[in-house]
Amino acid sequence: MTPTPARLEEPYRGRAVPPATIRYWSWLFAAADCRDALLGIYALTAEWRALMDPATEISAAGLKVAWWQEEMRRLAHGSPVHPISRHLADLPRAGSVDFTPLCATIEAVARQTAGAPLERAADLGEHSAALYANPLLIAGRLAHGADAAAEAAVLGSLSALAAAQYLAHAAADYRREAHRGRVIFAVDELLAAGIDNADLGAAQPSARLQAYLDGVRAGAAQLFAAAARELPPAQRATMRHVLVLAALGAKHLSGRRSDARGPRLDDLYLAWTTARRAARQT
Repeated sequence: MTPTPARLEEPYRGRAVPPATIRYWSWLFAAADCRDALLGIYALTAEWRALMDPATEISAAGLKVAWWQEEMRRLAHGSPVHPISRHLADLPRAGSVDFTPLCATIEAVARQTAGAPLERAADLGEHSAALYANPLLIAGRLAHGADAAAEAAVLGSLSALAAAQYLAHAAADYRREAHRGRVIFAVDELLAAGIDNADLGAAQPSARLQAYLDGVRAGAAQLFAAAARELPPAQRATMRHVLVLAALGAKHLSGRRSDARGPRLDDLYLAWTTARRAARQT
């Protein structure tokens, strides 16, 4: 029976874990004591992804990002006002959790929303970690308490997962970003490959862009594999959602999407078997 998310009303709950999505399966098969925290974090990042979406009007997105920057400071000081932030603040371990990494996340959202390019490939790790790894670290703290040693042990896995998720998103949506005047790939890599704005906005990728995209997807696949490999055995049962994110992220690199009309059985089976194997490990 599908568990019912607690203490978070619609529409935030539905946007957090839309049925048949990667986030949904990772939440559904997460360890039971992680689900409330993961739901809240997914709800928060869903709001922020909507602001980064190229379809969102830039000035409106900027105003909302500024509000969220203030809200994350309020959350860090124990006085949030948004329903999602209050959900997080009401979780049993929230009083001992340092939420300030989420301030770095919303700063990264602000840069991407404003169209600030990733100048160098060397900056990918820091930027992607802020966007994707920090929220998962906070979910872990809310589920299991602050444990510096445990966080240090899983940081390599989360960093690899974050970079893989960024690259997977970039490879899937670079054209939409380009049509809004944004460059989501590292500029130094594009210059080295001889790729310009016309390539990024074209209906069909040029040969040089296709070769670059193939390399991006191959790099993302390696990072998803590293994320699964580097998660320590002692953390696999409690952080099985990370393994599900990695497994499904790698599977979806081809660009195939889940059917919006219902769950894809192959995604369900992969998520279930991945989580089941992790639950048996110690």
